[in-house]
Amino acid sequence: MDRYPEIRDLQLLLALSQRKHFTQAALDCGISQPAFSARIRALEQELGLPIVRRGNKFLGFTKDGELVLKWAREILTSAEGLRQDIEVSKGALRGVLVLGVVPTALPYAAAISTSLRAHYEKLMIQIQSLTSAQIARGLHDFSIDAGITYLDEKEIGSLRFEPIYNEHYVLLSPMHMAPRNTGTATWAEAASLPLCLLSKDMRFRKIVDDIFDGAGLSPEPVMETNAFTAALAQVTNGSAATIAPQKLIDSLFLDQNSVSLQLTDPVVENTIGLATLAYETSLPAIGALREVIGVSQSGEKSPL
Repeated sequence: MDRYPEIRDLQLLLALSQRKHFTQAALDCGISQPAFSARIRALEQELGLPIVRRGNKFLGFTKDGELVLKWAREILTSAEGLRQDIEVSKGALRGVLVLGVVPTALPYAAAISTSLRAHYEKLMIQIQSLTSAQIARGLHDFSIDAGITYLDEKEIGSLRFEPIYNEHYVLLSPMHMAPRNTGTATWAEAASLPLCLLSKDMRFRKIVDDIFDGAGLSPEPVMETNAFTAALAQVTNGSAATIAPQKLIDSLFLDQNSVSLQLTDPVVENTIGLATLAYETSLPAIGALREVIGVSQSGEKSPL
């Protein structure tokens, strides 16, 4: 290899991974499709290996291409960190912070992003709704900068996890199905209702299933979805009940025909926190996010 890839070439490669379409990626990068394709081919020649699988359209990356893409993301993340540090030295923080968030924490992430933008108006925040597994993968392949997600014991060591808040659970039900209109409900009472639950690939669903299993309960959901909005719609139209985190329900305006009951017997909580790479050289934007969230460098909640 005569020279190292240029930053611009790596940016084109990242755009292609995001768009999965040569013409659209070229449009994003502000160059023509022929020029875009020529630069990708030139990069392949420089590296001496095929990066992209081609046919009549983009078919994905080769195994070597995935490796190059991983390094491209890491290099571009470091370059963004350098750029942000320079901006900070000038008295401002500019740039992009890509945040992966589990669906249950989206209202919290939106509120935190609003606070962050109030402090740093030149910082652009991208929020992606992802599963906890997708967040872990995104951190490792540098497609996201940080995650708001569940503590995952399997990832301890590779990820730094800083607790933010404990998640508690409620039964959200149409009034005509609810065991009562106020107060609490047991998990057994919840199991007896027609339930709309998140799909089994979601971490929240595993939490709910584990609680039911631990209580010796076997509910049979009438509907599954990967979006809480669909579950909430079932409650609103009176078709089914659902189980949701208290913090999510607190962010909603429930209609007069819906009932929210704290779930007991058992009372369960799980930790939501900020996840970053354990060995990262932290972006200034991540440091700003930590300040707004109020977590200390030790990973404990700040007293502020």
